[in-house]
Amino acid sequence: MLIEDTPRDITSIPFAHHGTPALLTPAERGARTAEAPFGSVFTEHMVSLKWTGTDGWHDGEVGPYAPLVLDPAAVGLHYGQSVFEGLKAYRTADGRTAVFRPHAHGDRFRRSAARLLMPELPTQTFVHAVEELVRADAAWVPAEEHRSLYLRPLLFASEAHLALRPAREFRFLLIAFVTERFFGAPRPITVWISEDYARATPGGTGAAKFGGNYAASYAAQARATAEGCDQVVWLDAQERRWVEELGGMNIFFVEGTGAQRRLVTPPLSGTILPGVTRDTILSAAPELGLPVEERPVSVEQWREGCRQGRITEVFACGTAAQVSSVGTVRTADGDFTVGDGSPGPVAGMISDLLAGIERGLAPDPAGWMHYV
Repeated sequence: MLIEDTPRDITSIPFAHHGTPALLTPAERGARTAEAPFGSVFTEHMVSLKWTGTDGWHDGEVGPYAPLVLDPAAVGLHYGQSVFEGLKAYRTADGRTAVFRPHAHGDRFRRSAARLLMPELPTQTFVHAVEELVRADAAWVPAEEHRSLYLRPLLFASEAHLALRPAREFRFLLIAFVTERFFGAPRPITVWISEDYARATPGGTGAAKFGGNYAASYAAQARATAEGCDQVVWLDAQERRWVEELGGMNIFFVEGTGAQRRLVTPPLSGTILPGVTRDTILSAAPELGLPVEERPVSVEQWREGCRQGRITEVFACGTAAQVSSVGTVRTADGDFTVGDGSPGPVAGMISDLLAGIERGLAPDPAGWMHYV
């Protein structure tokens, strides 16, 4: 099922503006953002919202980016009751600012919260918060083609109580940072197939954007880095045979050439994060003449498909990395190459389409860009 982008909530929590940060001059902001490695150059404002069982959502604020005052016994610190999202705002070619598919991200945020027994922030309130922060930090939205403003919504348990039960007080935060290409200059990435670790198990939290999923991935990613790879490839937890996703991205296989090309991606089974970029590609690919199929792909099928020339491209996709071609696959049994190891034409075509929509240079019939 494809993700809808139409809002379903008709009301939203108001956000009051409190405090004014000492705004940077354009020159100071330019110096700070001259280099913008992912997750390091934060903007001047943040959004905050609280929830309790008695008052519901309340105390919505837009204020200066600042450290938190948090009780040492906060449930989120001890038991990991925490979920987050990641989406981007872009400067379009005509100078406007737009966010890519905020309603879809808001819906996923709600599903993640529900899985962790946390209060579900209404999607329209989520979008309202995004609008408030993007307006407050509009000067930070980059105009350069390879840059964007990455938005990080976070919901965590703030109640000071260490009983083994779901918290009854929560805090929602929204911050932002300027970012550029996740892997630097465009290039094919090298991936490591992990057989020692599993990202998610059936019935677990694999479909939620849950902080613990990412902390648990560090050991596998460290092994991938030690093997000279950019990302780890996760296999299913039961057979360690079926490809599920990359460390922070979904994966697509291109089978065939020319008019016979088709896209294949592993089906969502509860252990794979339902990526918004993945969903976007599934929606847009048929318009590019690319049939799509959701079906399992094993490591053996991947290796043999590349050897036979049946799998001609592989690419990963996600909000942070966008579309990244996979050139080399590294395993404990040896390496193999996808195609000739270079970025493929299908990945390039999809990347160009998404970039065109995000920058307002291509038609957007699905209304994915939400102008602020």
